[in-house]
Amino acid sequence: MKRGKKYRDSTARIDRGREYPLDEAVEVLVNLPTSKFDETVEFSANLGVNPRHADQQVRGTVLLPHGTGRDVRVLVLTRGEKESEAREAGADYVGSAEFIEKIQGGWFDFDVAIATPDMMGEVGKLGRLLGPRGLMPNPKTGTVTFDVGKAVKEAKAGKVEYRVDKGANIHVPVGKVSFDKHKIAENVKALLTELLRAKPSSAKGKYVKSLYVSSTMGPSIKLDSTLLINELR
Repeated sequence: MKRGKKYRDSTARIDRGREYPLDEAVEVLVNLPTSKFDETVEFSANLGVNPRHADQQVRGTVLLPHGTGRDVRVLVLTRGEKESEAREAGADYVGSAEFIEKIQGGWFDFDVAIATPDMMGEVGKLGRLLGPRGLMPNPKTGTVTFDVGKAVKEAKAGKVEYRVDKGANIHVPVGKVSFDKHKIAENVKALLTELLRAKPSSAKGKYVKSLYVSSTMGPSIKLDSTLLINELR
């Protein structure tokens, strides 16, 4: 694939054979040539797990201390008194049957879906539509709960989900290139701390194989994972 001039210029500024300390990697990243929009900063990890084994799935959520910089659109599927609680907490869309029908018709203009447990009999039917998009409410990620006010506020504040893919990789947004570099670094540390805590007991050998940060349109920068993990201990 042919890359644009900005990408090639960015790549020329990075030593591809080097593993960078986190602070230096972020410094390089935020000073690379950027696009006209505020690019997202993404953290990636390759883990020493076998995702085909149920006991080696790595999945959960973490509340980033400085958020992601995104305006998160939250849908709450509930009814009764919980509707007002969701609205007061800042949910963008609140309801039940009308939104289930909209989703069945192809509507997905939201970033997070939260549902109360009493709705899951109906919401469960949306699994084939929401699941592949990573939007299905799940008790493990705190998006199936009666405490909808807390769930909405956390989603708006920068709570992100991480989940290992088939290649044992995790990709999570950790801010914008416009962020203060220290805030990006603190978000990365918060996420990595959670990934280390979530290490499956059945995982053998080296758990964290490689770590990278990158921007939406830019090349990835490899982190010195040993140095960073030692800092967190």
